[in-house]
Amino acid sequence: MRETRILMGMPVTVDVGGAAGSLVDSVFGYFEQIDRRFSTYRSDSEISAINRGDVPVKDWSGEMTEVLALAERTRSETNGYFDIRRLDGSLDPSGIVKGWAVRNAAEIIRGAGIGDFFIEAGGDIQSSGRNASGADWSVGVRNPFKADEIVKIIYPRGRGVATSGTYARGQHIYNPHGFDDPISEIVSLTVVGSDVLESDRFATAAFAMGRDGILFIEQTSGLEGYLVDANGRATPTSGFGALCER
Repeated sequence: MRETRILMGMPVTVDVGGAAGSLVDSVFGYFEQIDRRFSTYRSDSEISAINRGDVPVKDWSGEMTEVLALAERTRSETNGYFDIRRLDGSLDPSGIVKGWAVRNAAEIIRGAGIGDFFIEAGGDIQSSGRNASGADWSVGVRNPFKADEIVKIIYPRGRGVATSGTYARGQHIYNPHGFDDPISEIVSLTVVGSDVLESDRFATAAFAMGRDGILFIEQTSGLEGYLVDANGRATPTSGFGALCER
């Protein structure tokens, strides 16, 4: 069963082999819950209330505490290139919530005893098992200069995939070490990690590093990546090619 809905301001696709509609509804319901808690665009969300100073730390939800702790850990692991604190001092965890939520949605499906599924939320992908045709799930890497063209096909085989870039949403990713210096040397960076959360949090940070981001991915255990620069040149990590083989 495959279904796409617009949630968290983006298309979310859930494809679950042999699943009842109630399970798919439960997964989408989880994403709706996450949006209500973490959306900075909703005045009634928990994160908006925290940014207004309406909720003391002792009253933060367990989910909020977990995500903010994970964000701080990622900031430390990336030399500050991942930072959810905005210039005005408010918190915006959107750079990590998506991958975290997709990972948790995958656990909901696994908890129902299903091992064949595919979840995508705005380019963050977690798959498991095989598709309806009995083949490995595949993920296409888009040409950032031509959206209808696929330049690479990845077979993640249970790993997570996340892409950060400016080609679709413009300059929405910034370098915390240089707020006034837009990231213009690169346009797309796809990261494959042990799961979608690892891929997502490091893709965001590595993109903020600019051209050096692919070196960071190369040097980080468990990650592979594929960078496309502003001139259309691609730079893969040394192990990326193996992920494109059937």
